[in-house]
Amino acid sequence: MRLPTSVLVSVSLFTAETTAALYLSTTYRSAGDKIWQCFTLLFTLVPSVLVQLTLIFIHRDLSRDRPLVLLLHILQLGPIIRCLDAFCIYGSSGKVEEPYVTITRKKQMPRSGQTEEVEQEVGQAEGKLVTHRAAFARTSVIQAFLGSAPQLTLQLYICVLQRGVSIGRGTLMVISLLSIVYGALRCNILAIKIRYDDYEVSVHPAAYLCVFLWRGFEIATRVAVLVLFSSVLKVWVLPLVLISFLIFFLQPWVRFWSSHSPFPENIEKTLTRVGTTIVLCMLTFLYAGINVFCWSAVQLKLDDPDLIDKGHGWRRSATYYSLRFVENAALTSLWYVHRTDFYRQVDAPVLELLLLLGYALAVFFMLLFYQCCHPCRRLFSSSPAQGLWECCGSLKLPAGPYSPPSLPQDKPGLEQPETAKDTVTNGEVNQNLC
Repeated sequence: MRLPTSVLVSVSLFTAETTAALYLSTTYRSAGDKIWQCFTLLFTLVPSVLVQLTLIFIHRDLSRDRPLVLLLHILQLGPIIRCLDAFCIYGSSGKVEEPYVTITRKKQMPRSGQTEEVEQEVGQAEGKLVTHRAAFARTSVIQAFLGSAPQLTLQLYICVLQRGVSIGRGTLMVISLLSIVYGALRCNILAIKIRYDDYEVSVHPAAYLCVFLWRGFEIATRVAVLVLFSSVLKVWVLPLVLISFLIFFLQPWVRFWSSHSPFPENIEKTLTRVGTTIVLCMLTFLYAGINVFCWSAVQLKLDDPDLIDKGHGWRRSATYYSLRFVENAALTSLWYVHRTDFYRQVDAPVLELLLLLGYALAVFFMLLFYQCCHPCRRLFSSSPAQGLWECCGSLKLPAGPYSPPSLPQDKPGLEQPETAKDTVTNGEVNQNLC
């Protein structure tokens, strides 16, 4: 049984960021900055409430007689008590004989074209720890993109306006950046485990490091570009962010309505149609919040039983990163044209080049992750280089009735689990959301 370190990391980041934000809000109040105090508290309390509700929903506490746990969640102390519970379960494991165990079957990564299926015994204690890990993985994503990301943007914007970084603000910015990168990392791992649920997925430290660098460069440059643009064109930044947010929020619903599929009823048996609609709206809200700052690594598909589009390929991610790169270049160019006298002290062309280079480094580490460090890369139907080549080839207009022989037309994208499974395992992998 593995130590629940992911639970500890999630709770530590949540507690540290909340404490730093509350302290910083008191300094804003002392300085008379009521607006910055309100926004700082808003980006702290709203995600905290959503985290509490998520933990209650996943652990189904409303259907149990646990008034103390519900009270602690109301007091915003739910993650702490859940963390203590997880470590108590881990500490007591093995001391008491399990009354019964659950047999699970997982496929191992194929070797020499062969896939073996192994059975594992999962006891009650380990099953509870799995639930805790899954719950905190989801709350880390919520905390990162509905709290830490806007918080980091706000505090960096205040630094630019006040032309200085205080100790409290700098501490909160560092913790928020770590929280966002960790949330994006958990989002990547969740996407892998959802897509390859029937396989025994083992993520190596090199993969974690690669994703950390990928997401770190991507998010840092994105936030910096938005702050620079908002510092010179304040009127346009809000419409820009709202348009981007609404596009990603409405996209899954438009696809769902155009498919004429029945309303999904398998989210949770105890939920009514209204409750299911609220959950789906919150899910698409989180999905849009993620894509405003970075690539979500999954595509929502509301007409699918698992709510995930399993046919994720290179074309979608390549389109996202291409458009984001063009957008970042356009925003930094507008900042360069309209920059104020304060930025005359900075070498603006070098700063603009560094931001674009940082985003290019993020794309490089993403390709490195999929090429060398992805735990399920043996199931890929094509390498990242082949996927990009096919994506670029599909954008070219054909000059005649014949296609270039070097660009196959019927080859799938990078991650096409159905095709990969037919060729490697000759079976069907079931994907589950939880």
